[in-house]
Amino acid sequence: MAFTDLQDTLGSVGRFQLVYTALLQLPCGLLACHNFLQNFTAAMPPHHCQGPANHTTAATNDSGGWLRATVPLDRDGAPETCQRFAELQWALLSSNTSIHGAATEGCKDGWVYYCSVFPSTIVTEWDLVCEARTLHDLAQSVYMAGVLVGAAVFGSLADRLGRKAPLVWLYLQLAFSGAATAYFSSFSAYCAFWFLADMTFSGVILNSLSLVVEWMPTQGRTVAGILLGYSFTFGQVILATVAYLICPWRWLQFAVSAFLIFSPYSWWLPELFRWLLLHGKSQLAVQNLRKVATINGRKEEGERLTKEVVSSYIQSEFTRGCTSNSVLDLFRTPAIRKVTCCLMLVWFSNSMAYYGLAMDLQKFGLSIYLMQVLFGVIDIPAMLVATTSMIYVGRRVTVASFLILAGSMVIANLFVPADMQTLRTAQAALGKGCLASFFICVYLFTSELYSTEIRQMGMGFASANSHLGGLAAPLITTLREFNTFLPPMGFRAISILAGLAVCFLTETRNMLLVETIEAMERRGGASGHSGVEQPQQGELPAAK
Repeated sequence: MAFTDLQDTLGSVGRFQLVYTALLQLPCGLLACHNFLQNFTAAMPPHHCQGPANHTTAATNDSGGWLRATVPLDRDGAPETCQRFAELQWALLSSNTSIHGAATEGCKDGWVYYCSVFPSTIVTEWDLVCEARTLHDLAQSVYMAGVLVGAAVFGSLADRLGRKAPLVWLYLQLAFSGAATAYFSSFSAYCAFWFLADMTFSGVILNSLSLVVEWMPTQGRTVAGILLGYSFTFGQVILATVAYLICPWRWLQFAVSAFLIFSPYSWWLPELFRWLLLHGKSQLAVQNLRKVATINGRKEEGERLTKEVVSSYIQSEFTRGCTSNSVLDLFRTPAIRKVTCCLMLVWFSNSMAYYGLAMDLQKFGLSIYLMQVLFGVIDIPAMLVATTSMIYVGRRVTVASFLILAGSMVIANLFVPADMQTLRTAQAALGKGCLASFFICVYLFTSELYSTEIRQMGMGFASANSHLGGLAAPLITTLREFNTFLPPMGFRAISILAGLAVCFLTETRNMLLVETIEAMERRGGASGHSGVEQPQQGELPAAK
């Protein structure tokens, strides 16, 4: 008996699967708000040096020439952000007067911020500008570091402790650390709690996707995975609305840290029966299956389900299986090693482009709220195309196409003049839509490639590599100091290599999930590059 037989007997895609998916979508939508939060809480408003202490009132007068006498102008005619005149240049108050070579100094008395858009951010609170600009970059690097560590830690824990228990803990950790980030008044405390909050990102996404995918039959996996992606999309739009209504950064941080409300009902979510069977907890697996049968209106079928019924599957499918406890299992056999190495490159490439584009909306010169909405809305048609392509064309072609198309948008922006801001923004939005759709596709593809024994560990390892790409993106960007063409060419080259790497992966469209490392190895050897799997013992061909 296969798992798909049990699912069909108990209702396949029934009321339980629909409610289960909806309950997991809600926190994923709020997680998107948290993911892009620093676009608003760490935004850098226009600023200039404060005048000397004995001329403070005059120097901060924005309406007259006092600012002109205090702060020099840059090449674009705007006040310098990090320099002021050592002595007030009263001669500049006269029209048609210019002074060259006047002595300047740093902002010894602080800065004046224009807070018409952002009343307060971490930049204005801790003066993270000029010489302290590196601390601003550090705050954003903490995000990547937290997600990287979280992916490695919680990916492994989920294979050992199950999907449900870590998910409940992640909701609690995100709620309390997110609130603490806004509560404490020191920058070091902000970074520490922000790191703890960011650790939860990959764990929530990976466990939510695994819970949805593994409770779904083969024909429902694609749509269920994309629905989680749509919740992430709508979360970005909600963030723009909430950030527009709640401008002070501390209150905004509190508003998007409401994950505590998800903890009570998350205890109701049943643990995956696949994981329970793999770890010898057949009695609890039977209880969960009976609960599913009751919710789906198949109570009688559920009551007939016993430990003896599932033992036949355990004996036929798990006889040679063993629980994975080491990341080395991802490189143990040739088929798994090929999957892991290809996914490392694929995830690394996409994340490097995605976070470089979506985490710095101020560089586009338009309303940051409008850009956040645009970058969220563009995902809707892009994911619709991705869904259709994955269902009717396949995973490999879809993933490779979106990756290469996104890289092409990066190259195309090189040939658009800087004054054509609308076209540049449109191309960037299209590229971001491709990258976001790729993320959802590759999450689903990765979960289908790995066996149940190592699924969470494999996805956690791949996710960790993706955030290494996010950390590497600023390093690639620094190449523009030598040549402005180098960063986009570097992104493009890596995207092409990653697109080619996808071609070496097994097509998983309409295929059953494999449960053990041995079954995964057999599938890799049997399918080759044809994308057609021969059903293994204990498995049934998926419905077309």
